[in-house]
Amino acid sequence: MSARPTIWLTRKLTDATEKRAKRDYEVIFNPGDVAPDADEIVAMSGRVDAILPCHSERFGADVVGRMADRVRIIANHSVGVDHCDLAALAAKGVVVTNTPDVLSDATAEIAMLLLLGAARRAVEGDHMVRTGEWSFWSPSFMVGTQVTRKRVGIVGMGRVGQVMAARCRGFAMQVHYHNRARLEPGLENGAIYHESLESLLAVSEFLSLHCPATAETTGLMNAARLALLPEGAILVNTARGALVVEDDLIAALGSGHLAAAGLDCFRTEPGGNPKMAAHRNIFMLPHIGSATRETRDAMGFRALDNIDAFFRGEEPGDRVA
Repeated sequence: MSARPTIWLTRKLTDATEKRAKRDYEVIFNPGDVAPDADEIVAMSGRVDAILPCHSERFGADVVGRMADRVRIIANHSVGVDHCDLAALAAKGVVVTNTPDVLSDATAEIAMLLLLGAARRAVEGDHMVRTGEWSFWSPSFMVGTQVTRKRVGIVGMGRVGQVMAARCRGFAMQVHYHNRARLEPGLENGAIYHESLESLLAVSEFLSLHCPATAETTGLMNAARLALLPEGAILVNTARGALVVEDDLIAALGSGHLAAAGLDCFRTEPGGNPKMAAHRNIFMLPHIGSATRETRDAMGFRALDNIDAFFRGEEPGDRVA
C-alpha cells in the first residue's frame, strides 16, 4: 500500500491542478466530469483520505452520516461552503476548507458584466442583431439605463464585494453597502454604510448581491424587499441563487418596478429557471463567475495547499470547520 495519501478530485480540474495533484498524491480523477451523486460520494469515501470537491457535490447530514471514517479532509474548490453541512462534518472529525481571495477579481468582473449588460439591454440587442431583426434606428431605439454616477448598493462587503465596489467607482458610482459589521474606514474607501438592509434598498438604483447563502439569507430578496428598491432599479446576483425568490423577481420585472436583472446563479443548478427565458430584460450566465484560466488554476492550487498543510500535520490556512 502506498504511503502517499489518496485524494479524489470529484470534477475535471485544470491541467496544472491535476498535474500537481498527481505529483504529490495517489489521485482518483473524474475524466468524464459528471457530478457524483450521494451514493457515489459515500462509496468513494471508503477509498480516499481526502476529497477535493466543487459546489456541485453536496455533503448534507444524510451523506456525511453514511460516509466512511477514512476521509479526513474536504478541501473545497470554492469559496462558498453552503453545500457542506459543517456541523455534521465537524462532528465526524472531518476538516473542511475553502478557497478565499483567489476568485474575487474574476467574480467582480462577471458582476460588472451583468450590471452593464442588464442596464444596456444586451440580451435584446444581441438577439436583434443575430436574428436579422435590426432594421431601423431612431433616438428612442434601445434606450437603457446609464450606469455612470448612479448609486449602487452592495449586500455583503467581503472580498468580492470590496472588489466590486472598486470596479463601480471606476464608473463614478456612489457606493452604498450593508454588511454584518461595518468595515474599518480604510476598507470603506468612501462607501456609505447602512445598518439595515431596508435602508440600503431604498437608495440602490443598482443592487449587487455578494453575501453567502445561509439560513438567514435564503430568500433574502423576496417580493417585500424587491418593492423597496427604487422604480427602475436593476438587480445583480453573482453569489448564490438561494438569495433570491425567483418568482418574486420575475413578477417585479414583469410589473416594470425593476428594469432588469443580471444573474450568474440560480436556485436550480445546472439548468437555471426556464420561466426566465421569456424575459429579455434578464441577462443570464451559467454560474461562471470564477471561470478564468488564472482563477481556476489558483483555486485548484489553493485547495491543494490546504491538503498539503493538513497532511504535514499543520493547520490548513483556509479552514472553515
